[in-house]
Amino acid sequence: MSKAAELAALIGSQSALSDRNMIINGAMAVSQRATSATGIGGTGDTYKVLDRFRYGLNGGDATAGRFTASQAAITDLPGFGFAHKLDCTTADTSIAAGEVFTIQQRIEGQNLQQLAKGTSSAKAVTVSFYAKGTAKKYMLEIQDAENSRIIQQQFDVTTSWQRFSITFPGDTSGTVANNNSTGLYLNMWLHGGSTYSSGTYNASTWKAQSNADRAAGIDSFFSSTDNELFITGVQMELGEQATPFEHRSFGDELLRCQRYFYSHVSGNEETIANAAAYSSTQVFGTLHFPVSMRITPSLAAANGTNYYRFYRNGGNTDFDEFGFNDRSKNSMTIYKAGLSGLTAGHSGWLVTNNASASLTFDSEL
Repeated sequence: MSKAAELAALIGSQSALSDRNMIINGAMAVSQRATSATGIGGTGDTYKVLDRFRYGLNGGDATAGRFTASQAAITDLPGFGFAHKLDCTTADTSIAAGEVFTIQQRIEGQNLQQLAKGTSSAKAVTVSFYAKGTAKKYMLEIQDAENSRIIQQQFDVTTSWQRFSITFPGDTSGTVANNNSTGLYLNMWLHGGSTYSSGTYNASTWKAQSNADRAAGIDSFFSSTDNELFITGVQMELGEQATPFEHRSFGDELLRCQRYFYSHVSGNEETIANAAAYSSTQVFGTLHFPVSMRITPSLAAANGTNYYRFYRNGGNTDFDEFGFNDRSKNSMTIYKAGLSGLTAGHSGWLVTNNASASLTFDSEL
């Protein structure tokens, strides 16, 4: 083969293997909210640490168990620098029927059209990941909530790293809408009460969703405070073969995450935006997001006495919180009214003025 042909074949093989992972942040590199969180449990679905990985706790009964989650630096798995670590800190051995604990990633329907789900041409999908921890049996599940269908496979964690590879056949029932809403859920079941565990385990078979089957036969992560779990290298790809994990650059992965959650500033003396005094009492500034967000996001600002400052010609003005308007998927106008001593038309910039100040934008599924 000529050098030109070899180069063309190499480029072709690389192109075929790029952008194949439907999971975002599978290498656990991006953690915009925090690098650790403690006391997680109870009820409600929540994002706490690793971007795009959500903790499902909304089963009807509050979990008595609690855990700490962290972005753990690892050195014992070549090719990976981080893992998603879970550490049980409060055991739950009296399990109420409606208790649930899952790790979940929600995937937009428009990113799943290649599966041809709900058609006679439905394609198989393979999910692979690395895990280690206290020896336990857990459940991997793909859930089509829109059509109330699920498919599952148990997996057994040991104290050594393993790469799990699970292939699920295509589903000829229930199409996935081609939009920016949730198309499929990838769930790892780590705990479930009898409402979710009293049924029958059926391996790798698409079926109508029966809640009693979803955690059938698994162990409980909350059985002891000795329990821990490490997960990384999560990949979901078209076909019946697990290929090597698709490593993306940190910048690429961060942008993918920022479509759903964007931490603009966090900490003291960080620039928020250029701004101008609209009147003697109002200041306005516009933020532009680094990527078009999934939907128009909500703004969350950590507020407190003099958390924010408007630097301007002639002095500084401190204030406690922002308002916002003129929102879109690409930008947002923030403002503060009720100030004094400003001159209309004078420009300046907005900054944080306290170590606890932050602005984040949320358009999660």
